[in-house]
Amino acid sequence: MAIREEAYVYGNTVRQPRVSIDRQTALQPSEPKRVSKQVHKNRKRALDMNKGYVLFLSIAAIAALFICVRYLQIQSEITNRSEAIAALQSELTELKEENTAMYNAATDSVDLEELRKRAVEDLGMVPATPDQVMEYDSPTSSYVKQYEEIPENGILAQSSKVSK
Repeated sequence: MAIREEAYVYGNTVRQPRVSIDRQTALQPSEPKRVSKQVHKNRKRALDMNKGYVLFLSIAAIAALFICVRYLQIQSEITNRSEAIAALQSELTELKEENTAMYNAATDSVDLEELRKRAVEDLGMVPATPDQVMEYDSPTSSYVKQYEEIPENGILAQSSKVSK
């Protein structure tokens, strides 16, 4: 049995095998391949950039730059408008809260019993009797401005399409 005289290498990397290179063949320059004139022409034509191609590339680059700048402007406008909408919505919410608070304050400040007492005693008004009260159905809304007499049937119709 033959004993191998190789050293054990500790670690987790694999070592590249040593390859012996023949120095004479490595130092000798390789012969250039002979290429036809047509191949030389094609290579030269492929490397050349004519004026039309340069003009096309310039126009394409300018167009791409313009599109990018315009895109950024539109994004900026959208952001600004979104911020303005948010500010207006916040202002609307504040105004609604303020309006509700003022309405509640106005409603709370009026004492209906005191108002009735003043109307009867100071102004000589008389409460309505049940036969003076006429109920009616409004087809359009709960708010009515009376410009004419209420019909006897108690139905107010503003168009001929509303059924009786």
